[in-house]
Amino acid sequence: MTALPFPHGFLWGAATSAYQIEGDPLADGAGPSIWHRFVHQPGRIANGDTGDLACDHYHRFADDVALMADLGLGAYRFSIAWSRVLPEGRGAVNAKGLDFYRRLTDTLLEHGIQPMITLYHWDLPAALHDRGGWLNPDSPRWFADYARLLFDALDDRVPLWVTLNEPWVVSVLGYLEGELAPGHQDWFETPRVAHHLLLAHAEAVAAYRASGRHRIGLAVNLEPQHPASSAPEDQAAAARRDAFINRWFLDPLLLGVYPSELESLFGPAWPDFADTDLKRIQCATDFIGVNYYSRGLVRAAPGNPPLNAIRVSPTDAPRTAMDWEVYPQGLTDILLWLKDRYGSPSLYITENGAAFDDPPPCHGEVSDPERVDYLRAHLCAAHAAIEQGVDLRGYFAWSLLDNFEWAQGYAKRFGLVQ
Repeated sequence: MTALPFPHGFLWGAATSAYQIEGDPLADGAGPSIWHRFVHQPGRIANGDTGDLACDHYHRFADDVALMADLGLGAYRFSIAWSRVLPEGRGAVNAKGLDFYRRLTDTLLEHGIQPMITLYHWDLPAALHDRGGWLNPDSPRWFADYARLLFDALDDRVPLWVTLNEPWVVSVLGYLEGELAPGHQDWFETPRVAHHLLLAHAEAVAAYRASGRHRIGLAVNLEPQHPASSAPEDQAAAARRDAFINRWFLDPLLLGVYPSELESLFGPAWPDFADTDLKRIQCATDFIGVNYYSRGLVRAAPGNPPLNAIRVSPTDAPRTAMDWEVYPQGLTDILLWLKDRYGSPSLYITENGAAFDDPPPCHGEVSDPERVDYLRAHLCAAHAAIEQGVDLRGYFAWSLLDNFEWAQGYAKRFGLVQ
C-alpha cells in the first residue's frame, strides 16, 4: 500500500483515561470518585470487575512511557483523576497526587512524547457528588477552580488541554440510562447536567485565557446518523438522533443555541435556560476533539422514547467485539460535517479504535489483523477528509493498553498493547 502523506507536524498518539488504567485509586491520600463507588455496587460491572488494580499505571507509568517510545508515539492523551489532586474536589491539594502527574508529564517529555491532558474523564470526586455533583449550579465553578490549579502546575509543559471527555456520555449514560456512574435514571436531571457541563467547559476556557499559553478544547463522541431507508419516518428519526447525539453540545458551544429538537424530545423536562448562560457557553474553543467508533444507522421506532428511533446494523456488516459496525467512511463523513456546519474548526481525532477478541500471545506478540485493518481503514478515512479541506491536526488511537472498559469490565480489549 502506498504511504499517505499527512500534514507536517501532524500528531500521532494514543489515549487513555485515569480510572481505566491507573489502579490504586485511593493511594497516597487520594479521595474516592463516583467510579470507585459505582464499581463496588453489586451488579454494576461485568464479572464484578473494578478499577482497583487496572493496568497499575500509577506505579508502572515509567514502563508504560517506555512502551509508548517503543511504539514510536509522538503524543499521549491522558486524563487526570480530579480526586487524586483534590481529595474533596475542592480545598486542600494532595501534593503526592499532583506530583504523580508532574512526574508522568516530565517522563513523557524526556522521551519526546507530547502530552495532551484531559481534565475530566468521568471520575467526579465523590465528595462533590455528595453536594449534588453536576446537578449543582456551583459545579462549573468547582471545575474551573480545579482546572486553574492544573494550568498553574503544568501549562509550562503541556501544549494541549481537553476540558471534558464526552459530556454526552456523562449526561445520558450517567443520568438518563444509568449504565455508567453515578447510575441515575432521571429524565429531568439529564438536560441540567448537560447544561452545567457546558458551562464548566466555558468557565475552564475562561480560566485558561487568563493564564494559559497554548490551546484548549473539548472532546465529543460523534457519529453520522444515516437513515436505514429512504422512508420519511426513518429520515426524521435520523435527524432526531443527530440533534440528540451530535448537535446537543456542539451547537450551543459553536453557534450559541441548543438544537430545537431537544425541547420537543424532553418535553416538560427541558428547562428554560437563560440567554446569559448560552452567551457564556458560546466561547472561543481552540479545537474540537472527535471520538469516533462507528455510525448510527437509524430506523423509526414509535413507542421507543425519547427518540422514537433505534440504531440498527446491516446484517452483513463486519462488527467489533462491542457489536459496533466497522464503518470507516463515517469518520470522513463526520469530519466533513464538522467543517461544513461549524466553519472549519481545528480538529483532533482524540479517540478511534476497536475491541476484538484477541488470540493468545505467541512469543510476546498477539496476531491482531482485525485491529490493524480497522486502524488502517480509519487513517485512510481521516486522510480523505484532509484532502477535502478538513483542518485535522492529529490522531490518537484508543487505547494504548487493554484496560478497564467501564461497564464491560475487562471483557473488551481496545489496546495497542495487551
